[in-house]
Amino acid sequence: MIVSFAIVAFNEQAYLPTLLEDLKAQDYPHNKIEVLLIDSMSTDNTKNIMEQFKATTNYFLSVKVLSNPKKIIPCGHNVALDNYTGDALIRIDAHASMPSNFISKNVAVLQSGEVASGGRRPNIIDDSTPFKETLLTAEQSMFGSSFAPYRNSNKKMYTSSLFCGMYKREVYEKVGRYNDLLPRSEDNDMTYRIRKAGFKLCYSPDIEFYQHTRSSFSKMLKQKYLNGYWIGKTMGVSPKCFSLFHFVPFAFVLAIIFTSILAAFGHPLLSVLMWLAYSMLVLSITVIETIKKPLATNLLLPLIFLTLHIAYGVGTLLGLIIMPFWLHKVKKP
Repeated sequence: MIVSFAIVAFNEQAYLPTLLEDLKAQDYPHNKIEVLLIDSMSTDNTKNIMEQFKATTNYFLSVKVLSNPKKIIPCGHNVALDNYTGDALIRIDAHASMPSNFISKNVAVLQSGEVASGGRRPNIIDDSTPFKETLLTAEQSMFGSSFAPYRNSNKKMYTSSLFCGMYKREVYEKVGRYNDLLPRSEDNDMTYRIRKAGFKLCYSPDIEFYQHTRSSFSKMLKQKYLNGYWIGKTMGVSPKCFSLFHFVPFAFVLAIIFTSILAAFGHPLLSVLMWLAYSMLVLSITVIETIKKPLATNLLLPLIFLTLHIAYGVGTLLGLIIMPFWLHKVKKP
């Protein structure tokens, strides 16, 4: 099986070299791997790294350096779709790291009769400091963002989504391209369309790769806000591509607003009960996580969880408010 391996990157000079070394170390035959390196108009050394990799690596089937002039991620994915020649396509984030059997494990699933494969996605940090370890704990916690099966499930199953999955050519031939209106939720939309077309998404715990956690709290906060914001806007384009858990932070923010209004008008009971329940839950999780990983900075987990939840929920709320005006603007041409 010829595998097309795509990386879409913008200003990833810090992470790209390591990922390319991981690609070199793959145990799948290199003469059956087509490499697509897609630069989204980076302003740092990203494209030079890609060109150097192409110039110095001659044992892959081919290495192509391509440009994504529209810059946004789904357009980069579409550049890959326009240029890949393999039997299957896998694309991976530049913020990732992969073991040497990553491609071969995916191929094994496809050769067993599946059309789509994916696996576990544990988070890692760049360097170990107490606060970054705490951020990693927040990211990995079920109370943070680890409901999705592709993060930690130990069972092989069919799932509603795959993170950086490998898909046979027949999938894209039937489903088509990524929606370039959705720079943050393009995967949700694509996997929904794939399932709607009758294909199954096979999750295998034997497949594993690693995602770098955002290196600072401000970057993590921005990530959660934008994720929520694009969920709100995507509701006007592909409302069925999300599950209920995507809207839990949004419901939390609505509950804060509603109970605060009631409290302002002399009815504080619901507000007190809500905050009491939330506090007990977040403190319990903080204690559990601190027992597993004793760090003084874990005392910040309640504040980190609260801030991330509010940022995500506020993002969804604003996205929903802006969505009709945005749709009118993008559909007018």
